[in-house]
Amino acid sequence: MDIQEMLFQFIGGLGIFLYGIKLMGEGLQASAGDRLRDILDRFTTNPLMGVLAGIIVTVLIQSSSGTTVITVGLVSAGFMTLRQAIGVIMGANIGTTVTAFIIGFDIGEYALPIIALGSILIFFFKNKKVHNYGMILFGFGALFYGLELMSGGMKPLRSLESFHELTVNMSSNPILGVVIGTVFTVIVQSSSATIGILQGLFSESLIDINGALPVLFGDNIGTTITAVLASIGASVAARRAAATHVLFNLIGTTIFMILLPLFTKLILFFQSSLDLNPEMTIAFAHGTFNLTNTLIQLPFVGLLAVIVTKLIPGEDSLIEYKAKHLDPIFIEQSPSIALGQAKEEVIRMGNFATKGMEETHCYLKTKLQKHSDTAYQLEDAINNLDKKITDYLVQLSGASLSAVESERHSVLMDTVRDIERVGDHFENILELVDYQQANKVKITDDAMQDLEVMFKLTTETVSKAVKALDENNLDLAREVAEKEDLIDKMERKLRKQHILRLNEGLCTGQAGIVFVDIISNLERMGDHAVNIAEAVLGIRDSL
Repeated sequence: MDIQEMLFQFIGGLGIFLYGIKLMGEGLQASAGDRLRDILDRFTTNPLMGVLAGIIVTVLIQSSSGTTVITVGLVSAGFMTLRQAIGVIMGANIGTTVTAFIIGFDIGEYALPIIALGSILIFFFKNKKVHNYGMILFGFGALFYGLELMSGGMKPLRSLESFHELTVNMSSNPILGVVIGTVFTVIVQSSSATIGILQGLFSESLIDINGALPVLFGDNIGTTITAVLASIGASVAARRAAATHVLFNLIGTTIFMILLPLFTKLILFFQSSLDLNPEMTIAFAHGTFNLTNTLIQLPFVGLLAVIVTKLIPGEDSLIEYKAKHLDPIFIEQSPSIALGQAKEEVIRMGNFATKGMEETHCYLKTKLQKHSDTAYQLEDAINNLDKKITDYLVQLSGASLSAVESERHSVLMDTVRDIERVGDHFENILELVDYQQANKVKITDDAMQDLEVMFKLTTETVSKAVKALDENNLDLAREVAEKEDLIDKMERKLRKQHILRLNEGLCTGQAGIVFVDIISNLERMGDHAVNIAEAVLGIRDSL
């Protein structure tokens, strides 16, 4: 037996298989458009709908780990509650079984022509949609080609006595099978890959059903490691969501290990009555496990939430992505109230912008990742509210508004755009700090003090502009205009000081680029603040 050839064939096949799954998922996601958040937003009203959302998203991206990581991020950001997330995580476990069923169709001999067709669509067509279809086909073919290579690499294991003993031990000691499945999936970071390998082993009669099922359970536990890794250093809510994924699969494995003899008989019944090939038998086992596990635990979503809250205590400040005040019923019934609702949401958006500036300032000073993460989440929340408020105001524009209401409507539309741009500018600064970190750029103490002063002044100006809009306060609006003038003067002054430091050799060219770009973004934020203030002054003047 050529160990090197066997090992290279298996490892190479595994690499092609993983790349195939990734490419197919990216193609599917790109074809469907970037609608993952909308799907999760629309379908997570209750745990059952959350399960459906989890299934849909996992089928789109071909990765339960990917869905769970997205869910962990959305819970961390306050986009969904822990209870909603539990439903999505359950659905992700069902959705991931689709890959196993795809593998169950024995079309490995057509893998290379499928890859060729996918390549043609990718390289010879400029149309983006056709390109996405090419990615799907190439990934689909690569998945099967990788399986064929892995299967070929595993065939010589028949003659290996130690491997034969291991499979016998797994059949007689199911816990060993669970441990092996868990560890291997943790290493490979893909339950689809390890289940694909298991399907190959089972089809080559290298492992029997009694040894295969515990490994299958272990694969489901091992896949939770991705969410756990994603939650390290994240918020309490994110860690709870990851813990839910682990707990869900641990409970399911425990139940099925107790019922293993019955479950084994059920799978053998499926195999004989439906005339399933070995790969499809494992796919049915995987699907039955995850579907039944979800049905058993779905009524206890509340209890699961309580358990993980007890396991991971602590308070967590959430950023609520969702709009709170945009009730469409007021658009037809009372446009005046609808306008007030929109204004409340714009104020929330403005407060997010101020908070985002503060977190960005903290990141600049401390370089602590938690401030960057929070600021990026706030910018994401601002973008989400921008879309929701703009859509609401566009609908409202069709209603009968008085002259004054039309003026207020116009102001809100402009203000939303200004606040969204403030978010873009503090995101630019975050990227500049990331650049500073990555390239070990040293900003002098004098330059940092200058940034400190300008950051505080700009943040205060934006905050007062939002407050002036909220209170319709003329004095505050005028104060914002005065402060913005100070920001402009400060920006010009700091640029001159930077040139002096550069000429004296006190700072590097890279440090200068970072410094000048930061003060430029701050100056632009001041411009957007004064736009809001001038809109407030315009409203009062028109009344």
